[in-house]
Amino acid sequence: MQHQHTDDESDTFLSARTTGKGRTQLRQPRLAEMVADILRERIVGGALIDGDNLPKQEDLLEEFSVSKPSIREALRILETEGLISVRRGNLGGAVVHVPQSHDAAYMLGLVLQSKHVALDDVGVALLNLEPACAALCTERDDRATFIPYLRMVYEHGVAALGNEIEFVLQMRLFHEAIVSWCGNETMKTVVGALENLWSAKEKAWARAAAESGAYPDLEMRESGLKAHARILALMEKGDAEGVTRASYRHLCVSQTYALSDGPAELVDAMVLRRVRIG
Repeated sequence: MQHQHTDDESDTFLSARTTGKGRTQLRQPRLAEMVADILRERIVGGALIDGDNLPKQEDLLEEFSVSKPSIREALRILETEGLISVRRGNLGGAVVHVPQSHDAAYMLGLVLQSKHVALDDVGVALLNLEPACAALCTERDDRATFIPYLRMVYEHGVAALGNEIEFVLQMRLFHEAIVSWCGNETMKTVVGALENLWSAKEKAWARAAAESGAYPDLEMRESGLKAHARILALMEKGDAEGVTRASYRHLCVSQTYALSDGPAELVDAMVLRRVRIG
């Protein structure tokens, strides 16, 4: 962008592309969106890191040679996406927020909520995807580096056997850790988002069940721990097929508790912000 534009909110930039018939078709993307695209790429590409300040408005005006309204609109776009937060006033500016996994979980939750998806639908997805993550963990040559962490989480679950809420926290942490150590970034992000939605549901269920006296008895909790111990043992042996089967069987049983407290419940993305246990 080389020329200076006016302060008109409708600033546009003409560009062209050739169609399959050899014709040139004009399009007019807004300058604000072009500026937002460049700044977004710097954030997600790592040129700007979490907590960084964006350049001041004067510097952005000089760099992009656009109007003040265009810069303000570009910042509004990025703020709406959660990539920055804008401070107003004399000490104003924009702070960078690099996307995190919990952001993906919340946005995915909103999409599922808008489609009126039931939580048991999320459960079915995890029933098929989490065992695949467990198999990926098992197939890693460096699994000895993270299995001690999984074992520590398992032992914390054993120690929390008599504390209903803490027990669920540790059991969910074991499942979340399997996804986070699978080694595939796409699976970590996508399955991790589903895991966060499901964990929020189980934590809410645990509190309600503990208060109503409907929490599973010690024998059922011990059964869940035995399943985790088996998954760990198979993982240590490098038995990916065995881990897949054990993980699937365990999920089939464990999911029934969170889904047994009434009629089918729909995904509610806000539960990720409301639930606070521990």
